Amino acid sequence: MNFRRMKRTFDFIVSVTGIAILMPFLLLIAILIKVNSEGPIFYKGIRLGKGGQPFKIHKFRTMLADAEKKGPLATPEDDQRITNVGKILRKFKLDEFPQLINVLKGEMSLVGPRPEALLYFAFYSEEEKKAVLSVRPGMTDYGSLRFHDEGKLLAGYEDPVKAYVEKIKDEKVKIQLQYIREQSFWTDLSIIFLTIKTIIQTRLVKKEGK
Repeated sequence: MNFRRMKRTFDFIVSVTGIAILMPFLLLIAILIKVNSEGPIFYKGIRLGKGGQPFKIHKFRTMLADAEKKGPLATPEDDQRITNVGKILRKFKLDEFPQLINVLKGEMSLVGPRPEALLYFAFYSEEEKKAVLSVRPGMTDYGSLRFHDEGKLLAGYEDPVKAYVEKIKDEKVKIQLQYIREQSFWTDLSIIFLTIKTIIQTRLVKKEGK
């Protein structure tokens, strides 16, 4: 079985299994979102997938309804549009779980460059854009590990989109291209393991002296 077929089979099995096992937990999160603030349970933003094909990414809503109409697309940690429940979901990356639906549908993979909104591709070179869009976007990748606290890095800036482009974009694209060059089944497993490890170490384990 070649890598692409193995990757898709793995994505399908894990997404189906994950949705089934997590369903009670996902329903609880959905209830908390509805109780905490008015608006839909899910955020469905347009992203570009493989080949530049647009699709709706599924996330648990962590911000006020119609937040994109009330502020910039980039979201710093101190953004006033984030709801109380949303702060917790974003901290532990729980808002990302519904993307298992995108993985199941074949729009995303478990591992691959994080899908960007069309706005950000205006800052990509043609070579960068072509390379990043040559594979399915993923729920996690090297960029997710390197910038696991992206919201914190953008906090305090008047223009978080500009800050993202100037401080994060180039490094993120560089390591996205690294993943595309190095991608393999074992690389994907390693990134999934490191993602879980990073969340545990940075969110759940108290740092010494705290």
